[in-house]
Amino acid sequence: MLAAALSVLLAAPAALGQNFPVTPGQRSTAEQVAQTGVPLADLAPDAPDQYTVKRGDTLWAISGIFLTKPWRWPELWGMNISDVRNPHRIYPGQTLVLDKRDGRATLRIARSEGSAPTETVRVSPRTRIEPMADASVPTLNSHLIEAFLAEPVIIDEVELLQAPRIVAAPESRVLITRGDRAYARGLIPTPLKLRTEGHPDDYRVFRNARPLTDPLTNVVLGYEAMYLGKAALVRSESVQAIPNATGGEDNMIVPATIDIVSAKEEMRVGDRLLPEPPREFLSYVPHASTPGLDGSIVSVYGDAVVNAGQNQVVVINRGIADGVEMGHVMAILKDGQRQRDWSQPGERGTPIKLPDERNGLLMVFRPFEHLSYALILEINDAVKVGDRVASPR
Repeated sequence: MLAAALSVLLAAPAALGQNFPVTPGQRSTAEQVAQTGVPLADLAPDAPDQYTVKRGDTLWAISGIFLTKPWRWPELWGMNISDVRNPHRIYPGQTLVLDKRDGRATLRIARSEGSAPTETVRVSPRTRIEPMADASVPTLNSHLIEAFLAEPVIIDEVELLQAPRIVAAPESRVLITRGDRAYARGLIPTPLKLRTEGHPDDYRVFRNARPLTDPLTNVVLGYEAMYLGKAALVRSESVQAIPNATGGEDNMIVPATIDIVSAKEEMRVGDRLLPEPPREFLSYVPHASTPGLDGSIVSVYGDAVVNAGQNQVVVINRGIADGVEMGHVMAILKDGQRQRDWSQPGERGTPIKLPDERNGLLMVFRPFEHLSYALILEINDAVKVGDRVASPR
């Protein structure tokens, strides 16, 4: 059935044997439409009669082959929920067969040798060979966003100013890069110290952040820190008694020692350190954002970038505090032109604004409190700062 295939099309890859949870809301939606099927109007105009999954495919792209609204996978899962126990699996080599009947569409996975089972099968004791690695098709091409999970960060001004800073480099060097040693300090009274002596702590190095301003209110919603590289804290900051010229001693601060382990750009005195966050294994399950959750694009990621294209990253002026979730899909709206109506002879041109037109889709992959990073999934024309985003429903 259509759910048997497309319910898995928008689920994330998993480690071998791991089942990602289905939320109560997703299951409820699936159950509501379990007996209704999918109207033909919800199919893409050129949806094929069948499609064989290939290596390099993504779940989002395959969903777009069959559906006009590919994020509606819970509804599709509901079409065959009694047979499909795990909606998070689809593999290269599986063939998706589209059936149309009585104004409704169903999709089934044609069973073939070597395909992953999608239903319960009774077996007797026997030897079975299973792959050692997960070969399921990913939701998106992960390389498009992997760098952004490690690099940019949005913080408030106070957090940035309180972050430890590089204060010196050996031999009076101006620029610091990978393999170099440097020295850093925390703010008084919080010195930069190792959490566990003898075990280096990992930090990210950033340059002073640029403000991200709401295009409508001009309110600063946060600061985007420029990622420079990574450093390992190998020796804590301390205070040392140093003999002075009068025969006494002066207590002097000895900065912490850091080693630069990777560098995207050269660093210098004044750059800031933030602790490396714990490694997250994230599941991106695209789903439509809540109706009424509107916003705007406030920034295009990258130096001196004004317009954004497909597979580029932007920042929107909505975040966790506004109800934004990881995986939220939103429509990109192109602002309608402002012009005058000269159609009536003898009349002075009346100011009018043409309607906003849908220009594409984006998906939030890293929400912060008031801002979020989003990947442009598809567009018709260039995206720019100020363009609106809204629920795609």
